Formats: sequence, C-alpha cells, structure tokens
Amino acid sequence: MGILSGKPKDEPLHYGEVYDVWQLSMAAKGCISGYRALSYHAGDKDLKEIIGDVINQAELEVKECDEILNSNGIVPHPVHPDRPKAKLEEIPIGARFTDPEIAAMVSADLAAGLITCSQVIGKSIREDVGALFAKYHVTKAAIGLKALRLSKEKGWLVPPPLQIKRPELVEA
Repeated sequence: MGILSGKPKDEPLHYGEVYDVWQLSMAAKGCISGYRALSYHAGDKDLKEIIGDVINQAELEVKECDEILNSNGIVPHPVHPDRPKAKLEEIPIGARFTDPEIAAMVSADLAAGLITCSQVIGKSIREDVGALFAKYHVTKAAIGLKALRLSKEKGWLVPPPLQIKRPELVEA
C-alpha cells in the first residue's frame, strides 16, 4: 500500500508533525521552568498541587516528544537550566504573583494547550502522533477542570457578564 501502510512509528513524519512535536517540546520545557517559579509564589496548598500536576504533565510531554524527535533524527530544543528554589516570604510583595493570578494563568495556559492539541490531532497523519496529542488533550482538560473547581471554591473566578434574565420566547 505504500510508505504509510506499516507501523506508525516506522512511518515518516510530515513537516507539520515535526514542527508541532518540536514546538510542544519547546513550550513544555518553558512551562516547566515557568511553573516551577510560580510554585514558589503560590501560597495555597491545593494550587501548588495543580501546579505540580502541570509540571509533571509537561515533563512527560518533553520526554515523549523528544523521543519522537530523536528517533527521527531531529534535535529537540535544549532544556532550560533549573531555577534556584525560593521561599514565598523571600519574594518581595510587589514582585509576587497572587494565588488568583496564578490560577488564572494556569487555566488560560491549559485552555491554549487544548486548542494546540486539537489542531495537531486534526493534521496528523501518523496515528501515534495523533493519539499522543489526544492523550495530552484529555490530561489538560482534566487538570483544567480541577483548576476551575479550585477557582470557584476559593472565590478566585471572575466570570464574564452572566445572562440572568433571559428574554421570553414569543410563540407564533
């Protein structure tokens, strides 16, 4: 049947897949670095747990995407150096991110990640790449739901204008 009829891992990546896998690896490495810094700013125990979940997911994404890149002869983006640890009380108040700010950033990043994963799934022709990004999509959605519930519980969620009074339907 051709070069795309064997095992997915033996099939070539198309240029879009190469770029998307490389880009996700690069973004996940930045996410690990950035979220480690944000974890030092967070005071809420539950928020720190969600940040830890995001970091763990990003580390898995780096590992799996870099394996694909390396096995296809593509050099992944370099890993960022580890950040020095900091204590919340050592961060000046004016430079500190608040827990509601961090929760909103996490939620926005997860939402953007869902869109990215959906786009990659839609344009992948290698089944393993599409399945990998589908797995990432599901995990990001689950962490996002956890972040949403936490933001609601803590009173951090600022909803957009809500439609309280709905117009009456006119029957014809």
